[in-house]
Amino acid sequence: MNKELMEALNILEKEKEISKETLFEAIENSLLTACKNHFGKADNITVQIDRETCDFLVYATKDIVAAYDEVEDDVMQICIDDAIQISKNAVIGDTINVEIKSKEFGRIATQNAKNVILQKIREEERSVVYNQFFEKEKDVVTGIVQRYIGRNISINLGKADAMLNEAEQVKGEEFKPTERIKVYILEVKNTPKGPRILVSRTHPELVKRLFEAEVTEIKDGTVEIMSIAREAGSRTKLAVRTNNPNVDAVGACVGMNGARVNAIVEELRGEKIDIVNWDENPGNFIQNALSPAKIVAVFADPDEKTAKVVVPDYQLSLAIGKEGQNARLAARLTGFRIDIKSETQAKEIEGWLDVDEEYEEYEDFEDYQEEQAALAAYGDEYPEETDYSYPEYAYEEEYTEEPAYTEEIPEE
Repeated sequence: MNKELMEALNILEKEKEISKETLFEAIENSLLTACKNHFGKADNITVQIDRETCDFLVYATKDIVAAYDEVEDDVMQICIDDAIQISKNAVIGDTINVEIKSKEFGRIATQNAKNVILQKIREEERSVVYNQFFEKEKDVVTGIVQRYIGRNISINLGKADAMLNEAEQVKGEEFKPTERIKVYILEVKNTPKGPRILVSRTHPELVKRLFEAEVTEIKDGTVEIMSIAREAGSRTKLAVRTNNPNVDAVGACVGMNGARVNAIVEELRGEKIDIVNWDENPGNFIQNALSPAKIVAVFADPDEKTAKVVVPDYQLSLAIGKEGQNARLAARLTGFRIDIKSETQAKEIEGWLDVDEEYEEYEDFEDYQEEQAALAAYGDEYPEETDYSYPEYAYEEEYTEEPAYTEEIPEE
């Protein structure tokens, strides 16, 4: 039994994750290459390796001829006298297997055989690494920052290095060598020099995967992330829902005292996160998406994917957000083009509140408000006004807690 070879194969299989069968094939090919370099040809050479003991045998199949002077090719033919010394049953015109001692190979042949084995090991190692990371494509992994290459960052992912390009970096984020960060694998390409892995810190799916890892209810399917809108480094809006009436989807994502969401905020270096309830009713969904602003009325057109939103005068700036960010993220989250007006603006703009079909039963805006107030009073088919935003990371800096807005119904 070839114990040294067996131990070497076991170590390679464990460290490089290359199967023994692949290594056996590499050894067989290397011996064939050595024979070809030594003899000039290897068409009649056979290599056999015992998978259990690692003992190997190399032999050449030669034709038996009657005399020495009839041997035209020593590699392919053998005379009957020499054949009988190998096997007493040798017969002229038949074939015989002649064992080849690998120790007889020259230095060049041996070096070539070694190179064949090493090349095969490198190819298989690259293939194993590529397959491992290809399975993790569109997922989040933890890497160690190595160095800056120009404006790009090289990140070590264990068995391979990834590249965080400038376009996929969050503006303002700076990393130090040996620092651990989480990145989203955008793409894995197989190249002659090994797998090329591109990662991102700005992709919206990064936030989604972080929530899946942090929130058990999302991982087991109890809570589902329906849509996500992100402006990397600044704010993210997340819409969630659950089919279990006993589970609060938003509360599950926030965690006890905000523990779950705060862990994600910390990983994203302080990026604000708004978590809202998803709703099949476009109007209710848009109202939730514009949180933390209070909404008076929403007129949504599902066919045109447009919506008109009316907010109290003092909530207009909060609904729009700093540089329009809140409204912009709400539009991405819902897929609607949202036009926001204050109550005063809505009344002053002629025809702005003209609506068809669903809202044509209301003669004017005051009647619509009266109907909404009545629904709120009786709680019939009216969305619960629950504030799921958290000032410590969801509000703009200039925002201060405002008293809940209540619409006064004019006396008839």
